[in-house]
Amino acid sequence: MAAKMQDKIRALKKIKTVIKGVDIKSSALHLKLGISGAAETGHCGVDAYDKGLALGREIAKRGAITVTGATTGFPLWVAMGAKEAGGFVLGFSPASSEKEHVEMYNLPVEYHDVIVYTGFGYPGRDLIFTRSVDGVFFGCGRIGTIHEFTIAFEDAKPIGVYEGEWPTADEIKNILANGHRPNDRIVFGEDPKKLVDDVITLVNADKINRAQFRFTPLDQA
Repeated sequence: MAAKMQDKIRALKKIKTVIKGVDIKSSALHLKLGISGAAETGHCGVDAYDKGLALGREIAKRGAITVTGATTGFPLWVAMGAKEAGGFVLGFSPASSEKEHVEMYNLPVEYHDVIVYTGFGYPGRDLIFTRSVDGVFFGCGRIGTIHEFTIAFEDAKPIGVYEGEWPTADEIKNILANGHRPNDRIVFGEDPKKLVDDVITLVNADKINRAQFRFTPLDQA
């Protein structure tokens, strides 16, 4: 009996070593908040860079993972802001490898902690990206951003439309006005702090509380 008890204690210690640095008492997974926006930003206005950084900082401050299309422009600026605030950034690339990502698509690896190489090009990448997040923010964008918006809309994702000196928010409002489909899971705003909080509120409404797996405390083994 004593030998079995010692084996159990050693097994628990081994588990603790494997998960070192991970908070096993955490009651929830990290939220994954996506960023959709233009890779080319000449039409975005003079404040787009600063607004992108600000949005990334606010996401990181709330302990959420920033998710991008592993691209340049507005999503990269948000990633930069998230990293500046100590956040974690995950990217989904259209390429099938890092070499293709850099040499064929001319996309960055900087300011990302992990990049998933989907190999599905931009259309397939967009679907994987939006499906993988809990909510999506839309900043200054182009047609690809609208594509990601329609996917997120159809998937009933919580959506935050970031307003600034760019026409994207008005274009989305026009789509909604003429789309003949109501949607109460979309919020608009210029203040990144409030916008992030509003989207997180929508995301948390979908959360399911369930019994949590617990390790037996060593002193009770």
